Amino acid sequence: MNPGDINFQQLLEQAQLVQQQLVTAQQELNDARVEGTAGGGLVVATVNGGGELLELKIDPKVVDPDDAQETVETIADLVIAAVRDATRAASEQQEKFGPLAQGLGGGGLPLPGF
Repeated sequence: MNPGDINFQQLLEQAQLVQQQLVTAQQELNDARVEGTAGGGLVVATVNGGGELLELKIDPKVVDPDDAQETVETIADLVIAAVRDATRAASEQQEKFGPLAQGLGGGGLPLPGF
């Protein structure tokens, strides 16, 4: 097949389709809400598919009024663990769209007839 035989209209349509798929995938990823927990559910962090922290819930059982310093340190540790867990879950969501995103990134678009 000669380069002159390439159907540029078909190539453009294919590129537009891939672009639409990427936009849809990115929107789905941004809309995804995943939770991470720590301390057996005492702390729950909710992030979107991009890893942005959206919500943080701390069960009042975590607070020990008799030992404020240890309570603060415990809460900090639990928050970090919950956010890491949620971020890991968000990363798994991102991996789901990995092959689609890679089509444009490094590999380029497949050219018909080549």
